[in-house]
Amino acid sequence: MLERIKETAAFIQARIENFQPEVGIILGTGLGDFADRIDEKYSIDYKEIPNFPVSTVEGHKGKLIFGLLEGRRVVAMQGRFHYYEGYTMQQVTFPVRVLKLLGIRYLFVSNASGGVNPSFRVGDLMVITDHINLMPNPLIGPNMAEFGPRFPDMHNCYDQHLIIRATRIAEEKGIKLQYGVYVGGTGPTFETQAEYRYFKAIGGDAAGMSTVPEVIVARHMSIPVFGVSVITNCGLSDEVGDHEDVQRQGAKAGVKMAELFMEMIKNL
Repeated sequence: MLERIKETAAFIQARIENFQPEVGIILGTGLGDFADRIDEKYSIDYKEIPNFPVSTVEGHKGKLIFGLLEGRRVVAMQGRFHYYEGYTMQQVTFPVRVLKLLGIRYLFVSNASGGVNPSFRVGDLMVITDHINLMPNPLIGPNMAEFGPRFPDMHNCYDQHLIIRATRIAEEKGIKLQYGVYVGGTGPTFETQAEYRYFKAIGGDAAGMSTVPEVIVARHMSIPVFGVSVITNCGLSDEVGDHEDVQRQGAKAGVKMAELFMEMIKNL
């Protein structure tokens, strides 16, 4: 695996010449339009990249976008990978390993999620303060000591300094933020109401099918992480949602998320 990661990083590095991104951004369902705000320098389709998975989910365009955002060098994943697509956890998190070798020093993650906290409403932005992992851990298997320790600490896996900065920026910009714990499950079924009640009972505020594996691997490599969930449906209500609605709600709330991300990246 380590050799494949290095091979892929070398391929990308050759395509982007001397461009070294400082910030990696993973865009979730319905949030891919954020990449349009980047002053693009290079764009690479996932299918062109050796060893890279390919996005199979609608709403995930499947491109790496390199460019400038608020004067910072960034790389955005316009689409991520999920365990439910049939990929292994090592494949799901492979891009985060590659981004580390390309030079990122921060990782910003986003997702569309179902609200578990009854005070949340569709369109809310939830800053992720912690997570509960209900998926196989991506670090199972031989440890890649070159990246991090066998038993990485998951305290402060969502960087407290970045959360404080986000709070200050949101107050200045008049952006309403919620805060809470993200529950990561396998999918691809949307959760039952009994599962939502279970998530609430164990301390969850929002639930989805991504993000947690990427964050675990980022923290294994000591990369500070900031995460936001866009609440696209409220799981404890009687409303029935579908993937198309998740994409629509994600795109609408993504405007607020983009403003927050841009200001944070500007002030890193």
